[in-house]
Amino acid sequence: MNDKTSAPIHPETTRGSKVPSERVVLLVITALLAATVIVICRLSLAIMLTERSFQKLRDEHEALKRNFTGGTCLTCEEGWEQYGRSCYYFSTIKSSWTDSRSKCQQQGGELVKIESREEQVFLDEKLRDKIAGKEDKFWIGLTDAQTEDTWLWADGSPLDKNLSYWGEGEPDNWTDSRNPDGEDCARMGEKGGAEENKSWFDTPCRLSYKYICEKPAENGKLRCL
Repeated sequence: MNDKTSAPIHPETTRGSKVPSERVVLLVITALLAATVIVICRLSLAIMLTERSFQKLRDEHEALKRNFTGGTCLTCEEGWEQYGRSCYYFSTIKSSWTDSRSKCQQQGGELVKIESREEQVFLDEKLRDKIAGKEDKFWIGLTDAQTEDTWLWADGSPLDKNLSYWGEGEPDNWTDSRNPDGEDCARMGEKGGAEENKSWFDTPCRLSYKYICEKPAENGKLRCL
């Protein structure tokens, strides 16, 4: 009887079976990385939207604080626009500085007195949409008609030079044969907005321009929303 020694049987291993396994692992890792990137992007977007929502709420809160006093809301009548504790009227008709001031007084106000950078920015931004052309300006309550280069607001208070927003080269008190008296009243506004909000110009008081009136907001006519 012949004994034949059988050769040991080993499972077949090929390089081919290893390569697909590595590819599968690589695909899984790639998919996980892609999913991680998507999650991170979505979280970043959610955080950004949340921050914007919080900022909007903070802005609304500050607006409410500005417009709330003594347990009642501060409000403006129809046709006037509110900012802080003041109401503003932007005219659509033109008149001289003196006549414009009279029209403001007839409505219980005065030509606007600008007392802060925030107020100047507010007015400058409002006028961007209201100004139709280069010479479409608005009178403000500032004049040096009493003493040249001593600028006073309509209520008699002096201009704070740290809160002045003259355009480049202004005021220049320009004179010629048609304008021997110079330029003693101030107007403001630049189509599209002014650089650094410097939009004041001195000009002859007799010319006709639109105007901005200002008066205190009223208490308690409407409840807070």
